[in-house]
Amino acid sequence: MKDLTKGNPFKLILLFALPVFLGCVFQQLYNMVDTVIVGNTVNASALTGVGLTGPINFLILGFVNGLTSGFSVRIAQRFGADDMDGVRRAVAMSFMLCVVITVVLTAVAVPLAAPLLRFMEVGEDYFPYAYNYLFVIFLGIGATVFYNMTAGILRAVGDSRNPLWFLIAAAVLNVGLDFVFIMGLKMHYHGAALATVISQLLSGVACFIFICIRHPELRLTRADWKWSWRLAGGHIAVGLPMALQFSITAVGCMIQQKALNGLAESSLGAATAYVAATKIDNLAAQSFVALGTALATYSGQNCGAGRMDRVRTGVKVGMVYVACGSVIGVAFCMGLYYPLMDLFLNAEIDPNVALYYDDILAYGFKYLLIQSADYLFLGTIYIYRNALQGIGKSTLAMMGGVVELGSRVLTAFVFVKIWGFTGVCFSNPIAWVACDVFLMIAYYIVMHAIKKKEKPQQEEQTPLSAAA
Repeated sequence: MKDLTKGNPFKLILLFALPVFLGCVFQQLYNMVDTVIVGNTVNASALTGVGLTGPINFLILGFVNGLTSGFSVRIAQRFGADDMDGVRRAVAMSFMLCVVITVVLTAVAVPLAAPLLRFMEVGEDYFPYAYNYLFVIFLGIGATVFYNMTAGILRAVGDSRNPLWFLIAAAVLNVGLDFVFIMGLKMHYHGAALATVISQLLSGVACFIFICIRHPELRLTRADWKWSWRLAGGHIAVGLPMALQFSITAVGCMIQQKALNGLAESSLGAATAYVAATKIDNLAAQSFVALGTALATYSGQNCGAGRMDRVRTGVKVGMVYVACGSVIGVAFCMGLYYPLMDLFLNAEIDPNVALYYDDILAYGFKYLLIQSADYLFLGTIYIYRNALQGIGKSTLAMMGGVVELGSRVLTAFVFVKIWGFTGVCFSNPIAWVACDVFLMIAYYIVMHAIKKKEKPQQEEQTPLSAAA
């Protein structure tokens, strides 16, 4: 366990974020392995089909991530207040709510897979690959929920290092199962999805066993499992806006993808380039994801301890790290673009790749250049959004997602029609800037109001201190 309410924020946030960053990278890598192996053993249509499931995956699994992250904030706040009984009750309630979430989301997501793909206008060449991959992933939603929650519990109490080891183990297992299922058993895209589900489930089980063994203070008693509508409502009040924020962002990505799919005939190779380039983009952006996770836990603990001054300092520290991550992200995307793209494209087994190879590379390079040049705006979202979530203002974070959605819809329906693929490339940065403006204004209004409440309390305490 790690108390983030004491010590140098620069050091605390960095040391917390680094293991999370490495874990995020490994998670992206084993997601990339699915795509790479499918692209090199089946064909480019399979690669594109599996890749096009990203926004729908994000819609459902992002909702899961938002809920479990919200529950983790509640645990972090109790931990920051040094209330271990409250921590255990919050953990038990999180698990009970996760069971309900799993049942409901599985029942909703599986039948919605095909209609959502139709909404995005996924081409018939790609549809079977996309649908079958999503079908297996959605049947395994429970594995994702369980892993996210167990890892979130550890992070909430300041342990970001051990979830990394479990994630690395899951990544290695996922790669091994990919080779067994895809290449050995010839299960192709079904195998890629099944490998992901199994590896996440086993990682979640290992994480849970670790919590029980290494953190006896978190072992739940029968009294902890008592249902409380007040406690459940508090969890939902923080988790649901965070979940909706993810899903709202996903809807914007789906509309963006829909616009891209409409360019299939006029921009041959654009869809394949987009799928491959977004994998590289996602990998480069993981430093911001890690910083956001660190800020949520750091802010949650300090808010629970009543140290809002440290929350303010944490946001400033986070922005310094975002500036550094932006520079590194540009260097990564531009410096390694061609060798990374070659991992996804196999001209020897797919004549379409050979025919449009130069076009695919050109589209992908343009996309990554524009995205990486604007990483500072993306990183700013993670800092201010997660700081707001950490102090319990999840609704404001969700509203930032609504602003982002509106901006992305505007670009999808206006700029893409005018500029074609270039409009797709600029849709994310425009949405990021709009979201930044809202979140920063919201954050400073909230913090100003908190500071005004703190000032009278400090003035009341000063005479007492002087008298003493």
